[in-house]
Amino acid sequence: MKGIVFTELLAMAEQAVGEAAVDAVLDEAELSSGGVFTAVGSYPCSDLMAIVAGLCPHTGMSVEALQRAFGGWMLRYFVAHYPGVFAGKSGPLEMLESVDGEIHVEVRKLYPDAELPRFRTARGGAGELQMIYTSARPLTAFCHGLIEACVAHYGTVAQIRCTPRPPDGAVFDIRLER
Repeated sequence: MKGIVFTELLAMAEQAVGEAAVDAVLDEAELSSGGVFTAVGSYPCSDLMAIVAGLCPHTGMSVEALQRAFGGWMLRYFVAHYPGVFAGKSGPLEMLESVDGEIHVEVRKLYPDAELPRFRTARGGAGELQMIYTSARPLTAFCHGLIEACVAHYGTVAQIRCTPRPPDGAVFDIRLER
């Protein structure tokens, strides 16, 4: 996984529980990097999962809830650092449809070795989108948080149903409320 995911998780955690707690988590976890991450580095997902698990007792959140909160944090990061990607979209469904065909294409240009999840989308009725998420990484809740934050970013409200598809993903049914 790209280091920016790690550095942003640690930034969110420091804001939530403080630097001392984050340092303790990094010291206690068995991490391939020894607990040092750079935004441009690449690290195993197992390190991310170890950090999330270590943070849960400090936050009082479950792994799933922490991943969802982190998904929201990352969406806000993307909006702040890549506003043009969002500005050109009419709403959350159009934005979500563009992840695989536009956004991940650009990510691959910058990071050819990036192992990105896959998203297949299909429109249902008006205001409905189904996203089929496939990934070898256990980050379905993180993806859920990204979707929730995307909907909120556009000032809309939606019902989001997540149906796990073991072993490698989930189906998200998103229905905008009118």
